[in-house]
Amino acid sequence: MSMSVGSDNGGEDQVMSEINTTPLVDIMLVLLIIFLITSPVVLKLQKITLPEETNQVIQTKPENVNIVVNKDGDIYWNQKKMRDTNELFDFLKVEAVKVPQPEVHVRGDKEAKYESIGRVIFTTQRAGIQKVGFITEPPDKM
Repeated sequence: MSMSVGSDNGGEDQVMSEINTTPLVDIMLVLLIIFLITSPVVLKLQKITLPEETNQVIQTKPENVNIVVNKDGDIYWNQKKMRDTNELFDFLKVEAVKVPQPEVHVRGDKEAKYESIGRVIFTTQRAGIQKVGFITEPPDKM
């Protein structure tokens, strides 16, 4: 950076056409330091312990209900295709009154839309099923 102290033109006043950026840089450095000091204080979160991922092997019982949702959104009840969620609701209502109540296992294709799975979960909830689980593939071990 250059700085002009005096004129060497014999006293003529000249207009300075350069922008002095030194104060701007100083302010930006001060703001950066303030931000770095205060950001950990602002981001104080409640200390919690998040649950660990666990894969449990499930013993398939004959009374468990298996619902499959394929990538097209078709719903299958133990290999029988359902017309819609109303038919699924009728089947689940019968199962909900059994003692002990069977578990419902939902197997959804990984390319199935979330809406299709959500409709099945909502239908099981409406029918009064207490235990609903998702069946997934275990992750690859590297």
